[in-house]
Amino acid sequence: MAQFGFENDIHSILKLDMPITNAPMARWQRKASSSNTSALNGLSPGKAANVSLSSSKTPSKTPGKNKKQTPSKMGGDRFIPIRNGKQMDVASFLLTKENEQVDTNNTAGASENQKAWSMSLNGYNIEDAKILHLGGKPLNAPEGYQNNLKVLYSQATTPASVKKTRYISSTPDRILDAPDLRNDFYLNLLDWSSRNVLAVALHNSVYLWDATQGDITLLMKLEREEDYICSLSWTKEGSYLAIGTSDCKVQLWDVENQKRLRSMASHTARVGSLSWNDHILSSGSRSGHIHHHDVRMADHHIFTLTGHSQEVCGLKWSPDGRYLASGGNDNLVCVWPRVQEGSASNDSQLIRCWSEHQGAVKALAWCPWQVILSPITFILLHLFTFAELNGHEDRVLNLTLSPDCSTVATIAGDETIRLWKSFEVDPVKKKAKERMVKSTSSVIHQSIR
Repeated sequence: MAQFGFENDIHSILKLDMPITNAPMARWQRKASSSNTSALNGLSPGKAANVSLSSSKTPSKTPGKNKKQTPSKMGGDRFIPIRNGKQMDVASFLLTKENEQVDTNNTAGASENQKAWSMSLNGYNIEDAKILHLGGKPLNAPEGYQNNLKVLYSQATTPASVKKTRYISSTPDRILDAPDLRNDFYLNLLDWSSRNVLAVALHNSVYLWDATQGDITLLMKLEREEDYICSLSWTKEGSYLAIGTSDCKVQLWDVENQKRLRSMASHTARVGSLSWNDHILSSGSRSGHIHHHDVRMADHHIFTLTGHSQEVCGLKWSPDGRYLASGGNDNLVCVWPRVQEGSASNDSQLIRCWSEHQGAVKALAWCPWQVILSPITFILLHLFTFAELNGHEDRVLNLTLSPDCSTVATIAGDETIRLWKSFEVDPVKKKAKERMVKSTSSVIHQSIR
């Protein structure tokens, strides 16, 4: 019987909607009581004692005069935070991340790269962001409100409220000539390797520009003059280059030895897009088909994806290799799952497809620090404008990022390649900082003397 008595006591304690007998007196009650006391104390002994209490000054907001000022119900409502659209996207990402499996193969270096990307794009580390962010001060409680719970509000600055300061130069750092460039929007003629080598396709030839040394090398040239290069893609290690051609083939080249390793034929039209996923090379064709090639096998064509009705002009595997995003001239964006080992050569199950675009989808990019499948629309379709880079005299055909993420290379129909420093220090701030350091060092030098 003792345990039932204990449970009843706990139950009575946890009832928050019942009145508290020993709670502090409400503010309006304290105000009325103090006014009555002051009125009684104000009667002098020599004066008549028949002064009515009603003639004394009553509280300006007494219960019953205004229904809006009556004491609210015990417990009351909680403070609702103000949240903008970006905070909702971050909150959705953090909630989705909790349900994902932890990748045990993730290295400390990858974590540092994710942090650097997050700091550059958002102004704060996404790992430090909070799902619930309180924007603004909490509202004041109404007159006479009594709350039996103690709540602490914090106005500390959160990462989301930190002002982002990022300088992007509006003039290119370097301009390279690209003669005989094919002015075709649907081709992918530029790619930058992890070894800091920029590959450029000019008509039927592929040139390599060593961004570290400044050397230019002719890697290959197609035999027939009427054929042309349609796409380029480096492997993750930067040792091998895949080349898609107008004669429906995909060539693999050993860049260091300048040797062609193999030529793979499976498409029925030109190959305008390529993307690597370890030993799997995915190629998109004008026929609308996407082929998966296992470059380790003699019979390389292992899978076909048929979700597009027109030319596939954009392909991008997610950083973790689980999903492939494809864009086509049919205005569609499709997301496909990773190819399973030993799967039969048939159509893969399409995960998601968007048809909101009004034109061909060529440029695709995944979130660099975290792959998000839901809401994946935020990653693939939302664009944030940091700066406008003006300089080309014709339409921009391709864009790629240097391996250290400091420089953007663009190629356009004006037959030029322009390199833009996207993470430079503002020259004005740099000079001011140098002057400050110089003055500080001189003061230290004088103190030492």
